[in-house]
Amino acid sequence: MNKLIIAAGTGFLGQVLINHFKDKFEEIVILTRGNSKIVNGIKYVNWNAKTFSGWEEELENATVLINLAGKSVDCRYTKENKKEILLSRIESTKVLNKAVLNCTNPPKHWLNSSTSTIYRFSLDKKMDEVDGEIGNDFSINVALSWEKAFFKTETPNTLKTALRTSIVLGKNGGAFIPLKTLAKIGFGGKQGKGNQFISWIHEEDFVNAVDFIIRKEISGIINVVSPEPIRNADFMTKLRKAVGFPFGIPMNKFLLEIGSFFIRTETELVLKSRNVIPKRLLENGFEFKFANIDNAFRDLLT
Repeated sequence: MNKLIIAAGTGFLGQVLINHFKDKFEEIVILTRGNSKIVNGIKYVNWNAKTFSGWEEELENATVLINLAGKSVDCRYTKENKKEILLSRIESTKVLNKAVLNCTNPPKHWLNSSTSTIYRFSLDKKMDEVDGEIGNDFSINVALSWEKAFFKTETPNTLKTALRTSIVLGKNGGAFIPLKTLAKIGFGGKQGKGNQFISWIHEEDFVNAVDFIIRKEISGIINVVSPEPIRNADFMTKLRKAVGFPFGIPMNKFLLEIGSFFIRTETELVLKSRNVIPKRLLENGFEFKFANIDNAFRDLLT
């Protein structure tokens, strides 16, 4: 494969993708709000994720485009933050659609971030891409608007795939770092009622799934999650065991509300039950290396 473009690729997931694909592509270009530069053979090109400024020329003759752009949802849902969460996703997706259509030789495959949060709170039903039930709240409506902005513009020469990704557990970033820290200092008990499901995926399975989707040329909507959602209480129990801490103080909803206020985030991130399964990945023959949370924790802590 000759050229990979990663839009907004300087964060945790961007680095995971770069590490995986650096020897598989002749050229990797990262679209970034930072300065244009070349580091370790990776080309960084400035963009504002809203308008053309020359970066769009990089899409010419690209094999794959991966878009990770969007303000982190790990913040307080103020009116201003809600607006930025929505617009950062919609505007970047729209301008990339425009750029793809303007190419003489556009990217062959475009993978756009989405989220497994698009499905309703579920303690009963496992949500797949076919029968999954969409809910109705701020986060879900953002996800719906995001996918609509992605798919409504037809790109005849570019395959499109929306990655409905869950929590990605990684050694050097993402949600695993603070969760591991909480468990090590005695706050690794259940959060809220503890019966809510967590959909998760190991970072290695995440990049392998992206690689698999590219090689198999799978388009449409894909749940990028492990096959085994796990209840919050069980997740935290296994995490405490993995880090070697004997107990964990549970955090009820009231305490979580207080804590989330002080660390400037929202309780939804831990209280929503995301009961999502990767039906299309499994049907297409993808094999997970870390389908089991115990194996995932063992690897992440070595």
